[in-house]
Amino acid sequence: MDCRAELIGDRGEAASSADFFRSPRFLEAEGTTHSLRITGGDDGTVELAAPLVVRDIPDSDRFDAISPYGYPGLRLTGPGGSGPGRSAPDGPPGIPVDPGEIDFSGTGLVTVFLRHALGRPIPLTGASPRNICLLSDPDLPRKSRMSDRQQIRKNLKNGYEMKLVAGPDSGSDARAGFFTAYTETMRRTDAAERYFFEAGYFDRILGADGTWLVSARAPDGGIAAASIAVLSDGLLHYYLSGTADRYLRDSAMKNVIEAMISFGDETGLAVNLGGGITPGDPLEEFKRGFANREEQWYTSEIVCDGDACAELTVAGDPGGFFPPYRA
Repeated sequence: MDCRAELIGDRGEAASSADFFRSPRFLEAEGTTHSLRITGGDDGTVELAAPLVVRDIPDSDRFDAISPYGYPGLRLTGPGGSGPGRSAPDGPPGIPVDPGEIDFSGTGLVTVFLRHALGRPIPLTGASPRNICLLSDPDLPRKSRMSDRQQIRKNLKNGYEMKLVAGPDSGSDARAGFFTAYTETMRRTDAAERYFFEAGYFDRILGADGTWLVSARAPDGGIAAASIAVLSDGLLHYYLSGTADRYLRDSAMKNVIEAMISFGDETGLAVNLGGGITPGDPLEEFKRGFANREEQWYTSEIVCDGDACAELTVAGDPGGFFPPYRA
């Protein structure tokens, strides 16, 4: 099967859909620059599109690309697809496609790092398993630790109040409280610079349909913990969250997760809690206390120009990092 890839400078429009991780507001917030369109196949039925951020390769006149954050995947846009709406769960004949049978020469890219959608068939062969994502599925018995249930009840008894509001309806006070809690969490955990966002980033994504701001307000009125929940590819994702420094001892994030899972139960949506930073770390163990099933997440590491990739890669072991010249 022969397919051809082209790069479209449309800020991701050709790959956009109603799902949050391909929504126009999210793609704008992430600085999406292009769509990668893959067409062809033996019967001409393959038509895929992925949003990409195209980047300069340091000390070079070449470019590579990476998916926006999260789980954007590739949108099926051809026959058997879903047009401008949601991605179809199953593809037409010819899916999945072998990246080695795609002609990337017209894109001018050296490599592409693609983040696939979670819980959907992978439209490319040879995808790499990455994190294990932990989910709370309403079709399975609820799971929680006794210590977590006790803390949740204690906070409510002490005057904590929970609020879940659609993103576009969330007020400036709640957004400001979330911003403070999130930023303080990133500082506490020595997060990479990529995870520090300006307030305008959150304003953009909370303006999208299919988003909610879930917050735990302390007895003194302050936002103790909050999370942004987003709907994408049939899952409710626990996207970005944080706990303010001065409320840390109350562990109010447990209340936030409980509220999100209850919302998932009401709407019939499984909640993706994500995973840890590294397998088995404290963050993963915390989330396991609420999860009743797992889902494997995948990425694709595509070398579009092997000669250029080899030329750009300095001597030494990249340690599995992709692309190797950015190790």
